[in-house]
Amino acid sequence: MTTPPAWNRQRLRSNNEWLLLERLRTNGPASRAQLARASGLSKPTVSSALAALERAGLVREAGTHAGSRGRIAVLYEPDPRAGHVLGIDIGRARLRTAVADLSGAVVARTETRNRGRSATAVADAAIACAQQALAETELRSSDIVHTAVGTPGVFDRHTGRVRYAVNLPGWGRPGLVERMRERLGTPLSVHNDANLAALGEYTFGAGTGSRLFVYVLVGTGLGMGVVADGELFLGAHGAAGEIGFLPLDGVPRSGSAPRRGLLEDAVSADAVVRAARDGGMTGPLTAKRVFDAARTGDPAALEAVRQEGERLALAVATVTAVLDPDLVVLGGGVGRGADLLLTTVADTLHRLTPLRPRVEAGTAGEDGADAVLLGALTTALRVARPLVFDRRTGIADVP
Repeated sequence: MTTPPAWNRQRLRSNNEWLLLERLRTNGPASRAQLARASGLSKPTVSSALAALERAGLVREAGTHAGSRGRIAVLYEPDPRAGHVLGIDIGRARLRTAVADLSGAVVARTETRNRGRSATAVADAAIACAQQALAETELRSSDIVHTAVGTPGVFDRHTGRVRYAVNLPGWGRPGLVERMRERLGTPLSVHNDANLAALGEYTFGAGTGSRLFVYVLVGTGLGMGVVADGELFLGAHGAAGEIGFLPLDGVPRSGSAPRRGLLEDAVSADAVVRAARDGGMTGPLTAKRVFDAARTGDPAALEAVRQEGERLALAVATVTAVLDPDLVVLGGGVGRGADLLLTTVADTLHRLTPLRPRVEAGTAGEDGADAVLLGALTTALRVARPLVFDRRTGIADVP
């Protein structure tokens, strides 16, 4: 039998090291003996792999553990300082950014109102927000392995443009994403905000453990993300979940697809405000103010919230008939009023359909507000961890 080529042996060692690193990341600190039993690898193989990972700065000692025979064993854990990622949430009202280490722990977070009047101004404000977060950690752009950006609309990788972001005027213009990439100075990917919110809620919130989970993002616009067995379902062109485009007013007699008369117009924050004004509320109104007024018993506000709940139930019933999820989570600015919406949604679902999944409020982050941002960090980590491993172990240089 001939000796395997050197690069084959190196890849085998690399596979063992990756296996142990992921087991430590998933199950927490462990000793050599514990890792050998759990992985099926021999103790010498585990010892060699851990030594290599420690030299590469990928694992570190995490204390000691007394074994059954009184022997003291060293525990190991992944070294979170091996790399960092950046997440950016671009919303019509707010801009949020966060920096996390490779363990997923957030080390800096910034948030500001979105005052941009143009697509370029919004992009530059998001960049400034991200740079502020980096400054707080004393990290440089070169320390960021990957940046994931959440935005309304669907990113077209072939053209480099964002489509369908109707609530961010000009957001689909050419060169905008590349401008962000160059000014930040990091590898960068762009994702639909509802998809990231679904992933964030699945990883950190109410969707944990769900087999088929739907996140309905209700704010300035309306979107949906679908997570099946822990993975996002994006559709053939990345537009799965664009339920805001569902028509409500029948089929138009002529012309192209309408910009009005869609589900988004009936369910988004503007719809809540319109319903409240129609009911007699006056003064400067936002969806939040309407919900706050409903909590004090204001009749017009209560009626506006009731209408919102019924229309949300229509959206949930439509999605349920197609996907049969076991859980639907309400999130976004309007979704954070779920304490007032859930009863109406449940009652209306009983009248609309025999298919009734659980409907809950989002819980990812503070008041469920950080689902998009947490999903962006999760996405960036999924890219960054294997990249850091390959670079530090030298496997990236192996043919």
